[in-house]
This record gives sequence, structure tokens and C-alpha cells, in this order.
Amino acid sequence: MATSETPISRRAVIISPNSPLVSELEPLLAAHLAGTPLSRLQSYPSPRDLPSLIGGGILNLVFLDATSDSDQALQLLVELNRLGGQVQVLALLSGNDPDFILRCLRAGASDFLIRPFTPEEVQAALGKLARVQPAPEAAGKEPAKVIAVMPAKGACGATTLASSLAFQWKRTAGGRVLLIDLDALTGNLSFILKIKSTYSFLDAMQRAGELDADLWHSMVEEVNGVDVLLAPELMVDGVQDLKDPGPILEYARKAYDVVFLDTSSVYGDWNLNAARFASELLLVTTNELPALQAAQRALSYLDTNRIGRWKVRLVVNRYLRDVGLSREVIGTALHADVFETLPSDYESVQKAMMDGKPIPTSSAFGKGILQLVERLGGKTQPIAKKTSSLSGLLGLFSKTSK
Repeated sequence: MATSETPISRRAVIISPNSPLVSELEPLLAAHLAGTPLSRLQSYPSPRDLPSLIGGGILNLVFLDATSDSDQALQLLVELNRLGGQVQVLALLSGNDPDFILRCLRAGASDFLIRPFTPEEVQAALGKLARVQPAPEAAGKEPAKVIAVMPAKGACGATTLASSLAFQWKRTAGGRVLLIDLDALTGNLSFILKIKSTYSFLDAMQRAGELDADLWHSMVEEVNGVDVLLAPELMVDGVQDLKDPGPILEYARKAYDVVFLDTSSVYGDWNLNAARFASELLLVTTNELPALQAAQRALSYLDTNRIGRWKVRLVVNRYLRDVGLSREVIGTALHADVFETLPSDYESVQKAMMDGKPIPTSSAFGKGILQLVERLGGKTQPIAKKTSSLSGLLGLFSKTSK
């Protein structure tokens, strides 16, 4: 029998490939969610398909099997959380593992149920969700777009790209824009922007549970209308053991309209979790052979760790048509479309860096950034396809291609 505490919901969805688990849970939900349509997904869906599968508008309840495939489940938790307050997720667990429960909660689960499920446990969990159900206006608020900028290898210009995108986005689209330097070991955003702060993302991580507008404002630096959260200025013990930037990204996603992440690479748990959290991932390379081989390895690593290709955008920086491989050959060799190319514009980039100012939109690189911002904002410009001879060039990648 439904209680007055049961959350009002348009529908509930169970996501689980485990039939016995579903058979155990369904009768309990039918009793406590009377009148709420209940459906089941028998496999973990692609994050790309979540909006259409889950729906929007009135609050939805998702019961997610977190243990049949924990890696897929945690990735889905992050993606479901990106849908905003209209979706609340309960993680379904096979046992009381405090560490894994904490991972689920940090990934976005509202609460959890542990097998064997009981009527009392289900009623308590649904009652808790009812009490924390967001107001209708909060539920309809769109979470920020999170764009992670990741270099295929060092010296591809990813930091310059991330900062340029943030400033150009602010100029063209306005809104609240945040730029975070997540490179804990060699982050140089403070050097490029000629700014210093006594705080870094480490301070935000340490106080993630108490973040509010005043505390956050004291930790960021405002540069040309963009809030910037820096990496630590000095090496800190244990920084290499960081695993998940999720706690600060979750706060940032609710406080801003768009968030840009400047990262060190695609590798390691810290960067992978940033990639999982991101709406889009810009993989930055150049058209030189070593960088392109590194890009191929990076794409393979992302695939292996289940970072969906649907969110990866390949950006070729410092592109010179007459030097290195052409755009068409790059796309074919890497089995990935080139999302955008940015021209080599050494003089404009270096002058802006020396002055600590944004790269002017009148420069060749600035125009490329403007076009990239427009595409990331949903405006696409079709690119004419050209035929090209690939003779001998694709063999360079045969050893590491799929």
C-alpha cells in the first residue's frame, strides 16, 4: 500500500540484467508505488540513450543494479545524475560493502537497497526520497555542460585550448563559466593566465561536504568574467593518489552553465573519472606522427575503460595542411572523425601568453576557437569531403589499430 511519503513519480524503471533480483524487487515496488508505471531494462543502456529511455519532466525513479557490472553501473550513475533533479537513482546492491556504497553515492545515487530486499527497507528508502524531492523549478533546471580537454600527449596545446574556449564561450554565450586546472602534478594554468591563489582544487576537495557559494567564491579567481580554480602551486604529498574529482565537479555543475576541465591526459583513475563526468571530451592532438600514434593509444584506452566514443571529439591543434597528415587521412587512420582543426598561429598564441590575456578573435587561432565554441554550443558546419590517396600512410598505424 502506498504511503503519503511515497514520491510522486511519472514512472519507475529497473535497470538490471539479473532476473532473480528483479523478481525479488518488483512485488515490493508494486506495493509501495501503487499507480506508478514500472518498466524494466534487461541490460545496461548506452549513456547516449538515457534521455529517451528515462524521459524528463515529472520526477522519475531509477532502480539501478550496481553489482552485476559495477563499472557500467557507476558510469551510468554519473550519466543519470547529469539528467538533473527530475531523476532519482537507488543503487541495488548484493551486499553491505561500505566502500562501494560510498562510490555509488559519490557517483550520484540518492540512496541504496541491499539484498535481500525487505518491505521496510523499500518503504524507508522511498520515504527518504520523498523528503528530499526537489521543488518543481529546481527539477527543471539544466545542469551545466562539462567539457573535458585532454591531450593525447604532452605539448599538444591542451591547456591553451581549454583556457581559450572558456574565455571565448564567455564572450559569445555569456552565462556562468568555470575553468578548472585538474593537472595536480604539472598544471600550468596559473602561469599562462598570470594569476596566483592561495587555494586550489585540493582545498575544494577537502571541504567538498561543506561547499557553499561563499566558500566556493573564496577559492576561485575571476579572470575576464571566467571563474578559475587552479591546481596546487606546490607538490603535495599524496596528490598522485587522487582518484575522483566528482565531489567538486558535482558542485560546479549545479553552480555554473558550462565547466571546462584542463587535464593532464586520459590515463589513470583521476582523469578517467573526469572523462566519465564530462558531457563532452575533447581529445587534443597535432597532425605529427608521434602525436597521432599517442591519440590512437588514448582512444583505445578510453574504449577499454568504457568511455563512450559518442562523447569524444577529436581536435587537431596547430594544424598545418602541408606538414604532417591531412585531416582525411587522420580520420581514416584513427577510425574517428576529426571534429575540428585549429590552425598553427605561433605568434598570436605566444604574444597572448606573454601578456596573460585571451588570444584575440581576430587572429587565425582565435577564429578557429570561435568556430569550435559554436560547434560545441550546437551549431555545426558541414565539412566538404575530399578524396585523398592513403597509400602507405595507414600502414604506420597497423600495429596498434583495431
